[in-house]
Amino acid sequence: MKTVLLLSLALMMCRTYGADITFENLIHAQNNPAEWLTYWGDYHATRFRNLKQINDGNVGKLRLEWMFQTNAPGAFETVPLVADGVMYFTTPDATVDAIDARSGRQLWRYQYHIPKAAKYCCGMLNRGLAMLGDRLYYFTPDARLLAIDRRNGLLLWNTEVASSAGGSYGGTEAPLVVKDKVILGPVAGDYGIRGSIEAFDANTGKRVWRFRTIPMPGEPGNETWSGDSWKHGGGSTWMTGTYDAESNTIFWGIGNPAPDLVGSVRLGDNLYTDSVVALDADTGKMKWYFQFTPHDTYDYDATETPMLLDLPWQGKSRKLLVQANRNGFFYVLDRETGEFLSAKAFVKTTWATGIDSKGRPIRVANLEPTEKGTVICPQCSGATNWMAPSYSPLTRLFYVNVREGCDIFFSKPPVYKEGTSYWATSVQAEPQERQTGRVTAIDPLTGEMKWKFPLYSSPWAGTLATAGNLVFAGDEDGYLMALQADTGKLLWRVNTGSRLVTSPITYELDGKQYVTMPSGGAVLTFALPVE
Repeated sequence: MKTVLLLSLALMMCRTYGADITFENLIHAQNNPAEWLTYWGDYHATRFRNLKQINDGNVGKLRLEWMFQTNAPGAFETVPLVADGVMYFTTPDATVDAIDARSGRQLWRYQYHIPKAAKYCCGMLNRGLAMLGDRLYYFTPDARLLAIDRRNGLLLWNTEVASSAGGSYGGTEAPLVVKDKVILGPVAGDYGIRGSIEAFDANTGKRVWRFRTIPMPGEPGNETWSGDSWKHGGGSTWMTGTYDAESNTIFWGIGNPAPDLVGSVRLGDNLYTDSVVALDADTGKMKWYFQFTPHDTYDYDATETPMLLDLPWQGKSRKLLVQANRNGFFYVLDRETGEFLSAKAFVKTTWATGIDSKGRPIRVANLEPTEKGTVICPQCSGATNWMAPSYSPLTRLFYVNVREGCDIFFSKPPVYKEGTSYWATSVQAEPQERQTGRVTAIDPLTGEMKWKFPLYSSPWAGTLATAGNLVFAGDEDGYLMALQADTGKLLWRVNTGSRLVTSPITYELDGKQYVTMPSGGAVLTFALPVE
């Protein structure tokens, strides 16, 4: 049974909430400095805010404004939302909190209780919420979609996305709201599911459409799977997609094929795993796809951010999709057609010598996981991963936290059993070379790295760009830092007390700019002191 804890009831009764969040608000979210309305901050996932009260001249004075302790075990992977001066976020123990974005005072808490019979696949991971009207949308660890009244934390409806009874499905990503639909995808591909991207009516919770990421016989792409390997092909969609309102297209990254690291039982390219797909937002019908790593045997999911940029490409204005991919290459595609434009390695990459003119990797022969182990770069968790990149239209640079290193990949054919991991393989760090990291600025038009800021460990936190000529980033050692956007110079950093596994946000209220970063079980918000 779900319960709601209402705190400061008198405050809630007199609080004035703004107008409902509309689809138009979401389209123009980047232009409203007082709010952070979507997981990426805007539909194109640039994570840039035209705020410069905090800038490269004064960021060294930044101090902790407030801290909110959730008392939840584990580490935050959520990205908070901010609307009407209220911050909303999920916690590692399946709660949704609403707090005052100026002071950190708690307003309400909704606690979701996972039924004892549920055998969800992937733990209590959750990366955040979506918002529309007066509602929040929460995709639970046991693969249910909830609508919650953002004014008071009351549950409005609860819809099953996928059955968790067998232990094969879960939910981790923040949903994406487009028009009157809530779009998401269940996990986990490593349990041998058939992945999907699904849309639900934002008012009723009823399913509107479903796109299967692993095609069945008779559908285009099924021929890329040998035998009946498609039945348990994986391809989960565990990160949030992006949206182009002009073409009414959503872009979604798709995860690895199953079984992972073992290609002999699923010969072929294994579409549409390790791909980005462009879907009609109204119908879910595919417009185009691009596969980054055909027949993946390295766990190189393509769920990294499919960022949308409008830039001059070779002298002509073009609508682009750019992605720093887990496989070690930075890609540029035409987002209207899916045409491959360029790719360039941004970490040490040994599995492929490059990308050919059609976008296919030039694989190194006989470099596959084996029972004895094979050293392959980049590492299994990728050259980057779920951590959000950002882009500044002022510097025209793409900022991404990079994971540098290699792993020893072991492979042994598994046996599929429903409700259990379809994984009999393993990886371990290559002992001769320590895995490190860096914040990297990339010119998206050339793939050239303009600057690098070294990190001691491979990071799991994302970046944020602002008009103050700043890039905020986090690292595995718990440091939130501010770098000069055009040079990469370190200007400020603070240890938050816990490893950082999510991405910072910024907003401005009453003329004051704030920077927020979840850390461990706490939400920390920084601002300049009053002078």
